[in-house]
Amino acid sequence: MMIEIKKNVENTVVEIVGRLDTTTAPALEKTLNEDMGETKNLILDLKGLEYISSAGLRVLLGAQKKMQKLGSMKVINVCGSVMEVFEITGFADILTIE
Repeated sequence: MMIEIKKNVENTVVEIVGRLDTTTAPALEKTLNEDMGETKNLILDLKGLEYISSAGLRVLLGAQKKMQKLGSMKVINVCGSVMEVFEITGFADILTIE
């Protein structure tokens, strides 16, 4: 998995490429906890995400809960297979997906 972060005054865009699973979820969680800082808007760009497991879903849920207190979070560019996981698990109703 590769993680690329782009920040400006109000937004932090986190682009995730590859697989978000048990082995890679801790790296994303650490990145989100360390690099969100003062951001008001977290944007997760999943255009390169091929697979997400329950461990990855847990990280997204944690980020969503944290950002509800700080500002907002949205998920963009979700591929079909990841969107199917979001729909089956109910995450499509929890996350703001564009």
